[in-house]
Amino acid sequence: MSRLVMKFGGTSVANIERIRNVARHVKREVDAGHDVAVVVSAMSGKTDELVAWASQAAPLYDASEYDAIAASGELVTAGLLAIVLKDMGLRARSWQGWQIPLLTDDAHGAARIASVDGSKIVARFADNEIAVVAGFQGLHAASGRVTTLGRGGSDTSAVALAAAIGADRCDIYTDVDGVYTTDPRVVPRARRLERVAFEEMLEMASLGAKVLQVRSVEVAMVHKVKLTVRSSFDDPADPKLGTLICDEEDIVESQIVTGIAFSKDEAQITLRRVADKPGVAAAIFMPLADANINVDMIIQVISDDTTTTDITFTVPAAEYSRAKAILEERCGQINYALLQGAQDVVKVSAIGIGMRSHSGVAAKAFKALAEKGVNIRAITTSEIKFSVLIDAAYTELAVRTLHSLYGLDAAA
Repeated sequence: MSRLVMKFGGTSVANIERIRNVARHVKREVDAGHDVAVVVSAMSGKTDELVAWASQAAPLYDASEYDAIAASGELVTAGLLAIVLKDMGLRARSWQGWQIPLLTDDAHGAARIASVDGSKIVARFADNEIAVVAGFQGLHAASGRVTTLGRGGSDTSAVALAAAIGADRCDIYTDVDGVYTTDPRVVPRARRLERVAFEEMLEMASLGAKVLQVRSVEVAMVHKVKLTVRSSFDDPADPKLGTLICDEEDIVESQIVTGIAFSKDEAQITLRRVADKPGVAAAIFMPLADANINVDMIIQVISDDTTTTDITFTVPAAEYSRAKAILEERCGQINYALLQGAQDVVKVSAIGIGMRSHSGVAAKAFKALAEKGVNIRAITTSEIKFSVLIDAAYTELAVRTLHSLYGLDAAA
């Protein structure tokens, strides 16, 4: 008998009727002969409500108590789903993270999984029992405290559990029926992809696609857990196939470009006329790293006299003010003449494993964007993707241009 992990997000379990619909999806897989473990998120909006309560209690709340509060939302969903499944005549029980146990480090609010022991759940499969697991949470063994894995952590819980119990696949149910070539709200002719390689999905998730959490894709790639993105809003009796996330070897023929992603969570900082000497880059980027501010695109332009340079880079929009303040405090140490910034920028990226074997892929994009009057502020590339930083006003034009350029539009 094959094993299956099914994960349902907040919109899928938003109310009791939606939970009943989830139960019908679970029953379908049980009736098909699968041993099933279900991982659930908190009901839509509940985690935000819990976090708001913690903030009202004390602006500088204790992180371990925050986790105790935030983890409770998933416990409610797991219990409710187990009740509904039992009412349908199925054997089921709810599991908290510490009961599995799913062990993590002690980074409360953003814990990383250390290990998962799925033996207790596997033992219950012998009695045809469905495991309903509260996602997003674990246990730090040394302290005995509950931990949470950060926003989107239920995806990671599900993938880690699938690896631990040797599941044949892990189905991630959400409010879309798969991974699309780009956001259908921006490009109506975007189409659903049948298969996406782990590496492509990792890039897409990190570059703005919100379908899967980045860490969940990393765990799936390391442990070779096949993922399927499906919609919980499909008819449980006749669901669509969704999108399979798998090894590159499982994709018979890949396109040069698989998808176009974009991220509005970007801000640009430029330091003008920085002294061009050893150690300057470290003086700029080490303080930002120490403050846990992620720096992405970096461009350095040397002046004509080679004595100074302009350095441009991007940071998350939420960190813009903090990054700017850190650099202004160190103006004398870095020795720059002017600090300029922009928050009305967007990063647009093209991703595809086919880029490895084709030249001129990015050059075609630069030419096409230029013909549309889109100015490129910065560029970064890797083996399977390239990204351009542009003015936010040109986001839709740029995404649609690249989507059509690489033949990703669905047939009319």
